[in-house]
Amino acid sequence: MSSLYILTVFCLLWGANGDEHNHVYEDNDEVVLWMNTVGPYHNRQETYGYFTLPFCTGRKDSISHYHETIGEALQGVELEFSGLKMEFKADISRTTYCELALDGDKYRQFVYAVKNQYWYQMYIDDLPIWGIVGEMEEKDGTTNYYIWTHKRFDIGYNGKQIVDVNLTKEVRHKLSPDAVIPFTYEVNWKPSNIHYEDRFDKYLDPNFFQHRIHWFSIFNSFMMVIFLVGLVSMILMRTLRKDYARYSKDEEMDDMERDLGDEYGWKQVHGDVFRAPSHPLIFSALIGTGYQVTVVTTCVIVFAILGELYTERGSMLSTAIFVYAASSPVNGYFGGSLYARFGGRTWIRQMLVSASLLPVLVCGTAFFINFIAIYYHASRAIPFGTMVAVTCICLFVILPLTTVGTVLGRNLNGQPDFPCRINAVPRPIPEKKWFMEPMVIVSLGGILPFGSIFIEMYFIFTSFWAYKIYYVYGFMLLVFLILTVVTVCVTIVCTYFLLNAEDYRWQWTSFMAAASTSGYVYLYSFYYFFFKTKMYGLFQTAFYFGYMALFSAMLGILCGTVGYIGTSFFVRKIYSTVKID
Repeated sequence: MSSLYILTVFCLLWGANGDEHNHVYEDNDEVVLWMNTVGPYHNRQETYGYFTLPFCTGRKDSISHYHETIGEALQGVELEFSGLKMEFKADISRTTYCELALDGDKYRQFVYAVKNQYWYQMYIDDLPIWGIVGEMEEKDGTTNYYIWTHKRFDIGYNGKQIVDVNLTKEVRHKLSPDAVIPFTYEVNWKPSNIHYEDRFDKYLDPNFFQHRIHWFSIFNSFMMVIFLVGLVSMILMRTLRKDYARYSKDEEMDDMERDLGDEYGWKQVHGDVFRAPSHPLIFSALIGTGYQVTVVTTCVIVFAILGELYTERGSMLSTAIFVYAASSPVNGYFGGSLYARFGGRTWIRQMLVSASLLPVLVCGTAFFINFIAIYYHASRAIPFGTMVAVTCICLFVILPLTTVGTVLGRNLNGQPDFPCRINAVPRPIPEKKWFMEPMVIVSLGGILPFGSIFIEMYFIFTSFWAYKIYYVYGFMLLVFLILTVVTVCVTIVCTYFLLNAEDYRWQWTSFMAAASTSGYVYLYSFYYFFFKTKMYGLFQTAFYFGYMALFSAMLGILCGTVGYIGTSFFVRKIYSTVKID
């Protein structure tokens, strides 16, 4: 049954790869020009269907059917046929394909688009093409508005494949009420030496992504990892050696001397350190979700390195959805087994919370922004059919697979195997200095992890919110590994200080201290919005801060889980190497 579910979602996500996507043409084969979206230049995500502006279409009506993937639908890709006739290797001289008579409403629409620097996007054989709608010109104190009406396509081919497309805008017409504007196009085919595998290189920006600052930030983060790992190892080994020596000396004392002695430190909470945290159901659901997000992140980065997913529309998002659905047993296994070790009994409720935690968070954010997109009639509005498809994936793929993982986790890894017995009565937590309080540790724990990734955050933000294509996924994988190591080291140190202050509430503290990295990332997103972009308007602002909050929450779950995993191993290690009476 599970295999059937996976096959079903696979077909949903990848069923779009049909005849148009083989990229092989014979002479005079039909070549399709797809019109995608149009919108303000400074608001990249505020896009509308191309024909929401009163552009006219070509004379050709019939076209092979286009199949939209779920990734494209979620990203607001809205391809419409241009109506322009194109054939492989067939040049077309300047041809008028329509004439547009401007009335008052059409005139105002075009003027508004020119004022707001509207740009449009088109596709030929999956190669994107961008153009500007028009331009303004100040003359003698008067503002004149012009629209570009001629499109010249220079298309390069290598053998039977299209390897290059260039658009040249020519001939501008002044906008005025009651004007009649002719729209023309021409197509020129030229042989090219570009290999098909390299045709996307022209869209990349190596001068930006492979700048010395990027390399320096990676080197700086790597050196910080080496220094931090060495520092943590030195401090903990020296400190723990002293603790072991002191506790060994305590074991040689008789009961009277031990009672009169000044005992303190992490050994004193051995009977409570493995006590279940408060709200174990939610905690285990977060840890299970964190395991799954970590697996999905790693897989998608590796797939992007091996498969160049950035070259296909929506492929990155489709891959992420597929991997997330397929990795649902990971969530159930680790979340369910942890909840069982905590002594939890309502495992069905825990499984439901674990399976729905991230989908509810993602869908809630997306649907909220979707209402605004619908109000604006933007192409980012998610179609109802796509909502149904996502809901079916959650109900018929993610939920059953999470159930399977939960059952396996409870039966294979659900028995408590703590190295210390848990006391029946919780030990009172003594007063401690203010900087040892969990809230202080949590607020400071994310500074170093954030410091190791904030340069990479700039490149990622620029690729998503501006007009760059992120392709250096090898850098991203290295930064991800650096973040993992730094997070583990920092949370181990924070947990040691907490336990040494005889506070055994380390589970939530380690998770939140690592997760606080996401808080600094979200604060950085405010700086990026106000000082690095020119975004404006309700829709773009809600889209930006809504999805940045979602990204930060997912990053927090990932970092919190990584921090808890490393800290849990550390705690088990130190309490299993010391003799406890």
